[in-house]
Amino acid sequence: MIGGFRVVAEDATTHARAGELVTAHGVVRTPAFMPVGTAGSVKGLAPWELERLAPEMVLANTYHLWLRPGIETVEALGGLHRFMAWRGPILTDSGGFQIFSQASRRTLQEDGVVFRSHLDGTEIALTPEGAVEAQRRLGVDVAMALDVCPALPAEPAELQRAVALTSRWGARCRRALPPGGATLLFGIVQGGLDLELRRQSLAELVPLGFDGYALGGFSVGEPAEAMWATVAEVAPLLPAQRPRYLMGVGTVADIVRAVAAGVDLFDCVIPTRNARNGLLHTTRGPVVLKHARHRREANPPDPQCDCPTCRSCSVGYLRHLYLAKEAAAVVLATVHNLSFYLALMRRLRSAIIAGRFPALCAHLLAETQEGG
Repeated sequence: MIGGFRVVAEDATTHARAGELVTAHGVVRTPAFMPVGTAGSVKGLAPWELERLAPEMVLANTYHLWLRPGIETVEALGGLHRFMAWRGPILTDSGGFQIFSQASRRTLQEDGVVFRSHLDGTEIALTPEGAVEAQRRLGVDVAMALDVCPALPAEPAELQRAVALTSRWGARCRRALPPGGATLLFGIVQGGLDLELRRQSLAELVPLGFDGYALGGFSVGEPAEAMWATVAEVAPLLPAQRPRYLMGVGTVADIVRAVAAGVDLFDCVIPTRNARNGLLHTTRGPVVLKHARHRREANPPDPQCDCPTCRSCSVGYLRHLYLAKEAAAVVLATVHNLSFYLALMRRLRSAIIAGRFPALCAHLLAETQEGG
């Protein structure tokens, strides 16, 4: 049944779990990392290459698609799946983070937010109902409720207002998209690093009956250690019978620690953005292509990786392409970085099922410290 979620394995010593979420476009096996396709495309990849990589789900952004090419255009071209030539599950952010990160361009009101397009300055009003309706018309598998995402550090009054408004908007989103349809709706827990506010936000959202629950408002200026500590406290409090999603967080250490806390879903621009900037994620640590020591390196980026880039290309060749500003450098680096991240998630899931998660967790965290 669409929206069904079941836990297939749990680690005995941590909160880590492996699960399955049923969507209209397939089953999402968790823990899972969603490549970011903000404007309907994962940067650097053709649709067939994304299909070969086979992520469990991809992410797109309602805010960017609203501005260009427009919800009506995507709808007229058959919905977002057909538009971006991706047959698997899609989750869309409501655009709350993008809107609220542009403080100079928006006005926050009880009814919603009024903002100016970063493209042409056009004034647009977005309500919770409008955000949900846009995502429904895009035809996505998972829609996110509109939330208020303050930057950190934030004054207690600002965090309290964000939690209260997120809860009221969440109720309006739930009424706008009742359960039982093809598009699932996730609520977003806010509260910064304040554990009591996080608990309050959760207590106000759970009775609304969302299909899943996200932790928003992290990786927005706070120290990583403070984020890890808060996620470790709050994630296990999210409903166990629903998928748990940590939004916009994605270093290897972040993911491993959050999986140990019971988080199921992740997204982040790190692997694709770093690919465009010439940084490759590998089991031997980061490989920075601009470094001169890689000029004549004949080895592949990661000898333990079986991706097409590592099977075909030396680091020296990739460095040459990057410095020559060849488009192929971005493609090859993106294929590798996403392969690395997706393989990481498969390793974590397999370890949870096999009862080996604590050992793998310790190994990966040690590996990230050694790699820098």
